[in-house]
Amino acid sequence: MSDTMTGGCACGRVRFSARIDNDEAYLCHCRMCQRATGSVSIAFKNVKQADVSWTHEPDWYESSPIARRPFCRDCGTSLGFAYPDSENMDLTVAAFDEPARFRPTLHFGIETMYRAWLNTEGLPEHRITDNPRTVERWTKAIGRVPE
Repeated sequence: MSDTMTGGCACGRVRFSARIDNDEAYLCHCRMCQRATGSVSIAFKNVKQADVSWTHEPDWYESSPIARRPFCRDCGTSLGFAYPDSENMDLTVAAFDEPARFRPTLHFGIETMYRAWLNTEGLPEHRITDNPRTVERWTKAIGRVPE
């Protein structure tokens, strides 16, 4: 069963729709992804490049001699990863409008995996609304705390 899902960057300049055939996604821990995103890992959904349409073409960063990454030059959102010689590409799970649909099925690039960041169960948890200063900032800026 395939569905079309939408997504895009934080500012809304770059939007996409993609045909999705399953709910499988993966976490990449490779050093290139860590540096490109500033995070310890990134969640990706692998799709066929032909199944992705952009309402506004993203900017592309040649992140290595073998790969390039779509992003929004205005807000900096990382939108994916692609090998130029592949018919597939990865879209960042968090860039989808409904990322909760996906579930992780594997880890890639485990040679630079930071295992301490994988199982964080048991750490204290706080909602944005638990921080009065953050609530105050949002309320002052837009009149409410965003969902």
